[in-house]
Amino acid sequence: MSQQIRLNATVADSQLGQRLDQALAELFPDYSRSRIKEWILDNRVQVNDKIINKPKEKMLGGEKIEVDALIEEDVRWEPQNIPLNIVYEDDDILVINKPRDLVVHPGAGNPDGTVLNALLYRYPEIVNVPRAGIVHRLDKDTTGLMVVAKTVPAQTHLVEALQRREITREYEAVATGRMTAGGLVNEPISRHPTKRTHMAVHPMGKPAVTHYRVMEHFRAHTRLRLRLETGRTHQIRVHMAHIHHPLIGDQLYGGRPRPLKGASEEFRETLRRFDRQALHATMLRLYHPITGIEMEWHAPLPDDMVELIRVLKVDAEQFKDEMDW
Repeated sequence: MSQQIRLNATVADSQLGQRLDQALAELFPDYSRSRIKEWILDNRVQVNDKIINKPKEKMLGGEKIEVDALIEEDVRWEPQNIPLNIVYEDDDILVINKPRDLVVHPGAGNPDGTVLNALLYRYPEIVNVPRAGIVHRLDKDTTGLMVVAKTVPAQTHLVEALQRREITREYEAVATGRMTAGGLVNEPISRHPTKRTHMAVHPMGKPAVTHYRVMEHFRAHTRLRLRLETGRTHQIRVHMAHIHHPLIGDQLYGGRPRPLKGASEEFRETLRRFDRQALHATMLRLYHPITGIEMEWHAPLPDDMVELIRVLKVDAEQFKDEMDW
């Protein structure tokens, strides 16, 4: 048994010169390159309202894509009764505050138990929306705000708004090292050439821009506020590691924490136990996809980051006479 859904997207300007199948693979990462090629050859892909059945067709950027996608039984997802912390909901969208240890979308190693499975259980009709309405993702251990579309029109508008960089996402993080000032990282990101679960800064990667500013200094760490212009996989984590300030607890990009001279047992134990990246999506701002009204949500820091920051403050206060600012 097969399921037919409609996928919509706009080719980004940065995809100029890409083949159609390459562009669609980036726009619809939940589907394999071979499946996308089948859809193209099967006359299921329209580019600017015209059917294109040549995978090698070159893109100029800005093309409107519509795919009448045929999804086979083997990629159907099951509803599961998983609690969601919903901070806003109407007929078109919902905003959730995602906890740690919750994967957003099924994939290798996580076939179920995800936000997507929870959405299918709570909103059965969302099965007709591409990716069950998921517009953007957070890493498994990153906490905070995500917007989900409940209808196809809402999903289409939100995806286009994200591509036009009209959705503002801000994060709080705690990075290793003493950072004196804010700035931005403008470095392209791609899949790591040898470590397939890692991303890396690479000159042939996709454009990625992260803004950051210092919120608070500690003895050997810095609390940051960050804003994404783009939304690459692991973007903040990769960019902060690239400038030699990886996030506390980031086991992929941060390495083992180094002991601090004179640190208390509480300090050492807190850092040792903090086993996820210290990253929280704290603010989300967008224009409602149907009404056009500007909306904004905030999510307070989770308890583990609150405790981490408390311990860092205590340590900084103890050694304030030795700090050189």
